[in-house]
Amino acid sequence: MTDTRDGRAVCRVRRREDSDLGACVRALAAVHERDGYPVDWPARPDVWLSPPSSLTAWVAELDGRSVGHIGLCRAGAGDVAPGLWSDREGVGRGTTAVISRLFVAPDGRGRGIGASLMAEAVREARCRGLHPVLDVVATDTAAAALYERLGWELLGTAEQRWGPGRTVTLRCYAAAFAGPGDPTESG
Repeated sequence: MTDTRDGRAVCRVRRREDSDLGACVRALAAVHERDGYPVDWPARPDVWLSPPSSLTAWVAELDGRSVGHIGLCRAGAGDVAPGLWSDREGVGRGTTAVISRLFVAPDGRGRGIGASLMAEAVREARCRGLHPVLDVVATDTAAAALYERLGWELLGTAEQRWGPGRTVTLRCYAAAFAGPGDPTESG
């Protein structure tokens, strides 16, 4: 399918299926090679894309090939952003959903795919009555710029230990409230 405005392929975002994992891993490998994400290449990238806390995930396709991915997870004990959000709002960590494993392959960039994936994950979190949050390594300025462009609020920065002798700085974000009627909005 092509976009008649400029002849470029149209992006389709859909729920990820188990059969998509191989293509997602290949796209993730291209992202890792170019951008260094994830910081540490996982021994089992297919398992990394499907953490036990996963609620659901989506893929973005161009001309039938996977070029992007995003996941939505329950807040885990080591997640920093849910803690910052719950402390600020005076609610439990269980009121959040963590956006995770977002990437767009280099050959799919510049088409709004990251924003489309984010919109799906935010919509799903809100449908579940959860407030979307995320964190990103502070050195990933391109990702931080996307979140800020989409109106996400910087909750703060935090140090997190990633193994013996290794600490990273994370930027933690929360989605803006959608306004009246937003199921995640209290009162």
